[in-house]
Amino acid sequence: MKRLTWFALAITLIATGFASKTPYQAVLQHSRIRGRPHGPNVCAMQNIQGTDKKYFTNCKQWYHRKICGKPTVVSYECCPGYEKVIGEKGCPAALPLVNIYKTLGVVGATTTKMYSERANLQEEIEGPGSFTFFAPSNEAWAALPTEILDALVSNVNIELLNALHYHMINKRLTSDDLKHGTSFSSMYQDFDVHIHHYSNGIVTVNCARLVKTDQHATNGIVHVVDRVITAITNNVNSLIDTDDDLDTLRTAVAAAGLTSLLENEGSYTIFAPTNEAFEKIPPETLTRILGDPVSLKDLLNYHILKNLHCSESIVAGTPLETLQGTVLEVGCNGEEMTINGKAIVTQRDKLGTNGVIHYVNELLIPDSAKTLLELAEGSVVTASKLFKDAGLTDHLIGSEAVTLLAPLNDAFKDKSLAMTPDMKKLLRNHILKEKFSSKSLYHGQELETLGGLKLRVFVFRNRLCIENACIAAHDKNGRFANMFIVDKLLTPPMGTVMDVLKADDRFSTLVGAIQRAGLTELLNEKGAYTFFAPTNAAFSAMPPADLNKLMSNVPCLANLLRYHIGEEFLVSSAVTSHTRMKPLTGDKLELGLNSTLYVNRVPVVEADLMATNGVVHAVDETYVHSTLSQLAARTKHSNSSLLPERDTGSMFCVA
Repeated sequence: MKRLTWFALAITLIATGFASKTPYQAVLQHSRIRGRPHGPNVCAMQNIQGTDKKYFTNCKQWYHRKICGKPTVVSYECCPGYEKVIGEKGCPAALPLVNIYKTLGVVGATTTKMYSERANLQEEIEGPGSFTFFAPSNEAWAALPTEILDALVSNVNIELLNALHYHMINKRLTSDDLKHGTSFSSMYQDFDVHIHHYSNGIVTVNCARLVKTDQHATNGIVHVVDRVITAITNNVNSLIDTDDDLDTLRTAVAAAGLTSLLENEGSYTIFAPTNEAFEKIPPETLTRILGDPVSLKDLLNYHILKNLHCSESIVAGTPLETLQGTVLEVGCNGEEMTINGKAIVTQRDKLGTNGVIHYVNELLIPDSAKTLLELAEGSVVTASKLFKDAGLTDHLIGSEAVTLLAPLNDAFKDKSLAMTPDMKKLLRNHILKEKFSSKSLYHGQELETLGGLKLRVFVFRNRLCIENACIAAHDKNGRFANMFIVDKLLTPPMGTVMDVLKADDRFSTLVGAIQRAGLTELLNEKGAYTFFAPTNAAFSAMPPADLNKLMSNVPCLANLLRYHIGEEFLVSSAVTSHTRMKPLTGDKLELGLNSTLYVNRVPVVEADLMATNGVVHAVDETYVHSTLSQLAARTKHSNSSLLPERDTGSMFCVA
């Protein structure tokens, strides 16, 4: 018992140790573990092929071997603060502890070291003190636009010195001290630098990624960053106000009353639509949204994330919540930042005091700002065209609080799309008179359509269905109305199970058999049956002598038909791979679904013929034929009396 107690305590301490690590330290630890076979203090790094971008590896990236959708090459390098020793494995030696100026050379930030000397900063960073230096890499300086670099180096004593001082903080800050959302006063006029420490281990300062961290010096610490950073003085609203490419956005922000939000304290990410983005929208749609304060506010809030995300923090597709309440899938594809899978970001990381702006060349319109027609056109193209052809456009673009049942494109496969009077009537019955949420629907509920029908709701273990059509996707909640995407075209019930069979010539033999067996009343009364109904073809497949014998033995015929009737209601889409149903007579029916519905391994030729007291699934053969083959095999003489085998509950008859 004492051993178990000590073991539990040890596990708790280990877990607490891991939990207390910052995200960066957790990723660094994983890289150390992956590099351990190569010697002490070796870290595994993942390099995106074709670029100079390297990352410490986390578990997901390690196994996928991808970052931003691009393949990576694993290399093994000395972890921060260590170096190789000739003739020894791994990186056993700690880097020499020297002043910041010399440390810049040790970590490879030689351009920053050179500019520090030119700007007369060398003496300061060699002398006493405790500084943090966010040192731009050599590649960061090379990436600066020529005109900006020329302006800096042409005035080294003021401009270049100020720029370098903005990269410095007058105290030592390790990566553990760089907490998400914190700001620190720089050594240039106390202008703040803004830190973000993301859950994936990425750490940024003013949206520049720390690529080498925690390089200790005698008078401070050096973190190498992948960009030259500049002072941030304006809030995001001021940035929008002063950019001519955001004129339409500025007008929209003012009209929606969001100006104060973008001026006040916060930490937002704004995907700012350019003038070009607004111009791509059909004029009537844009006019409608701009003229509707609710839609406009939803539209703009859909472009604003609740938290600040620099582009460097995104290494894979991530759902991020917007102020509008739904999410955007923000990801990356190589060097390109993507939104909902599309590379529409044209400019990144314009940082303000209360957020960051990424420019986009397409407008992001949330469902909550769309009409029903716009919702349908964006996901169910065939259905949207048919609804328009049926003259239902006014219901889809107006302000009626309705719910559209929109079948998937595949629901119309092999179906005639001719706009007949019956098709128009059917499509009208795909619009419910009220605005519903699927979460509020319950079993047995009745929903009235524009066509005057009452549609039933069926709740199954794995599906939510309205008549034969099951909901196939999350609700689409529009400005005034909602849309349910369903897997089938509705077939509303037109009568009882018996009415359905009588109305279909394929079941004429079955109808006669039902009447002979005395089951007509059962199939007309209130209930919830599933009838696997043999067609004329199924009966024709039987040897004539067997068929005549069956029809002349009423108890056997009744038992056989009752074996085809399930005690519960089940549409085809609610069937899973191992569904069982109890028939009125017999043990069980085994159902399966593999693009086709099967019952006892017999394919259903047409499913979901809806009735007011059940559903009919048509079977053409073997379900009846195989049953009767067993019957014939158990009959000893052709003139024997066929009786139900009641002791086993089987529907078979024996001599």
